Amino acid sequence: MSKVTINSLADFAALEGEELGVSDYLKITQKQIDKFAEATLDFQWIHTDPERAKKESVFGGTIAHGYLTLSVLPYLWDQIIEVNNLKMQVNYGIEKFKYMEAVRAEDEVRLKVKVASIKDLRGICKAEMKITLEIKDRKKPAYIGSVLFLYHFE
Repeated sequence: MSKVTINSLADFAALEGEELGVSDYLKITQKQIDKFAEATLDFQWIHTDPERAKKESVFGGTIAHGYLTLSVLPYLWDQIIEVNNLKMQVNYGIEKFKYMEAVRAEDEVRLKVKVASIKDLRGICKAEMKITLEIKDRKKPAYIGSVLFLYHFE
C-alpha cells in the first residue's frame, strides 16, 4: 500500500469526501496492555489479569484499554498519509466518537480513514477525518468517530 502524499492545503481540499486508505494490521499484545496500564495507572483486572479475565469476563480474556486503542491512531495514521511542507501539526479534537467492540489481547486492528471536511482557517488547514478501527475477523469495529488535525503548512 502506498501512502497518500499531501503537500499543501489545496492538496488536502482536493481529497474532501475521499477515502484515504487503510493501514496494515497491528497486533495488540498483553505486554502492550500491561505497559499501558503502568503508564496510565489503570490496572483494572479486565486488562491486566489474564487468568481472572478468562474465568470472569464476558470476553473470555483480557481486553485492551479503550484509550490504548485510541493511542495507536498516530502510528496507524502515519501508514496512510504523508504530509510534507509542514511547520507543525496539532491534534485538535475528537468528535462523535464511540467504542463499538472490545479489542481482546492478541487481536489485530487496522485504521480506515476518510476525509470528512477541510477548512481553511487563515492559511491553517483544519482537517476532519472519519476514522474506523477495524478488528481482524470481526464484523463490528473497535470504534468509529472523527478526529480533527490542524496542519500549519510552510
